[in-house]
Amino acid sequence: MKKALVISAIASNQGKTLLSMALLHHYKKNVRPFKCGPDFIDPQFHEKIAHTPSVNLDGYMMNQEQLQWMFQNYFDKDVAILEGVMGYYDGMDKGASAYDVAKILNIPSLLLLDAGGSYITIAAVLKGMLSFRQDNTIKAVILNKVSSPMHYELVKKHIEAECTGIVVCGWIQKGLQTLSATHLGLDLKELELEKIEAVSQDVLKQIDIKCLESVMDVSVVPVSSYPFEKVVKNEEICALVKDENFSFLYYDNLKFLQEVYKKVIVISSTKDESIPDEADIVILVGGYVETEEHYANIKDSMHFKNSLIQHAKKKQVYAECAGLIYLGDSCDAKVMSGILPITFSLTNKRERLGYYKCELDEKVIKGHAFHYSKITQAPPTDIKLYKISKKSAKEGGYKQDNIFATYLHTMWRVHPQELFLSPSRVS
Repeated sequence: MKKALVISAIASNQGKTLLSMALLHHYKKNVRPFKCGPDFIDPQFHEKIAHTPSVNLDGYMMNQEQLQWMFQNYFDKDVAILEGVMGYYDGMDKGASAYDVAKILNIPSLLLLDAGGSYITIAAVLKGMLSFRQDNTIKAVILNKVSSPMHYELVKKHIEAECTGIVVCGWIQKGLQTLSATHLGLDLKELELEKIEAVSQDVLKQIDIKCLESVMDVSVVPVSSYPFEKVVKNEEICALVKDENFSFLYYDNLKFLQEVYKKVIVISSTKDESIPDEADIVILVGGYVETEEHYANIKDSMHFKNSLIQHAKKKQVYAECAGLIYLGDSCDAKVMSGILPITFSLTNKRERLGYYKCELDEKVIKGHAFHYSKITQAPPTDIKLYKISKKSAKEGGYKQDNIFATYLHTMWRVHPQELFLSPSRVS
């Protein structure tokens, strides 16, 4: 029987990524990583460790049937490790919490609980988590930041006394080395093989893997039909810009492009590669172009820049976030391509964070946005503006002739026609 596990906690910064990393390393020969929610950074960690692309499972951008299809379509290994987002129930108002994903997919959940400076209260917190929603799939617990074996046994005793049916599978010593953080997540530069090996061994040293596996059995019932709009494969060629600067690409988005287009050519802006003349559409994904470090990678890529400008004069361009910024005139003093007459500025605070909706030609697109840049010069009236809203709407999407650019990250399989595919390609 296949095994799967959702790894969650009561909040962010509790060690979910650390435990996920250790388990992915342990099962690296036969594991498919997944990430609950819209994050781009954690899946990059997952893939580096497991040598298998990580797939995002997002209950806000997808409905239940689509979520089930996504999991089943990519669960091609014996083990699936799903890293949660924030706290276990956080996001359930959007249908996008780890709880929602685990419940819809019927996957056992493990809570990583911080035991630092506490013992009986941990059982009280866990009891509250279990009673908050009776249909939760919480089956096991691992304790983090434990000071000693005696501390672990003390906490374990109270959990077992108060929380019937929960298996305590071990603990993680407090004070273990961790990975650095950036404003968008953990630092990929620190992922040397030796460090992954060392950290994984430390994390799993006091964890009973057999105990954990005893609650990981899953039964996957195939979805009866394809729950998305069917798109006809066409004879067009897509140039996908993906590199160190443009790196925010959901794995299923890549697979979807390969299903739709005759050929997908991956282009590196940082290596100054030109857009091929044969390309019918160019897609620029999100990432970083606004920081000094990342702008330095692209500012002298003139072959790339000039070929993109020429392409945009007659052919389609679709861009998200960093791609939107690069299509503009500038971001502060950093000169971009100038394809769209829009200027940006980098701020010290987040301009957007979370789930948003974009009303596009009377249809609603659901997505996620996270950026520190803002528009500093309004575009001229010949550019069609699209509002991105959470509570109040403000500019975030732009269309000019054959160019569509947006701050919104979304799942293209869910919105093929609304984003960049012509209606004739949707059956």
